[in-house]
Amino acid sequence: MPTPARAASGTTRYSTVAIILHWLIALGILTLIAMGLVMDHLHLDTMRVFQLYQLHKSIGISVMFLILLRIGWRLTHQAPALPGDMPPIEKTAAHLAHAGLYGLQVLLPLSGWAMVSVSVLGIPTVLFGTVPWPDLPVLSTLSDKAPVETALKIIHHWASWGLLALIMLHVAAALRHQFMLHDHVLRQMLPS
Repeated sequence: MPTPARAASGTTRYSTVAIILHWLIALGILTLIAMGLVMDHLHLDTMRVFQLYQLHKSIGISVMFLILLRIGWRLTHQAPALPGDMPPIEKTAAHLAHAGLYGLQVLLPLSGWAMVSVSVLGIPTVLFGTVPWPDLPVLSTLSDKAPVETALKIIHHWASWGLLALIMLHVAAALRHQFMLHDHVLRQMLPS
């Protein structure tokens, strides 16, 4: 079995904080995607839909904070190096996929927050039924909110599908590293 490549800092694994944030964010995002699919495709009574939207917003804002923590942590802590024998094109693809994952993980909660802020319904967001969450100031004061809300819904919808596609690619790449290439890449992010 090949020996793990070491980053400039000498690390062969992500830090415990990075691992915890990664898996909490993954769980949150998968929950949000499942909730989004339920809200879009199942015919539920109005009260159930309202409750799901409130929970979706609460989890989305929570995940947004976790993502910001993860980005801050990543910017201040060295990540393990990719395998030294990995072709340059694959390294570039991995970096681009990670940038896309981070970008969409920022875009989605912001577009959701913006969508709620410009909603013609004007339903307030109360995180987990206890903490009032403000609308974005400029959007909540627009005189013609409907076209902006429609555009934001389209952005949020397609960004969600894009994130799901990148997640599937990310998982497939991790499984390829584990079961086909037999290297250390997946183990770098596993809890144990």
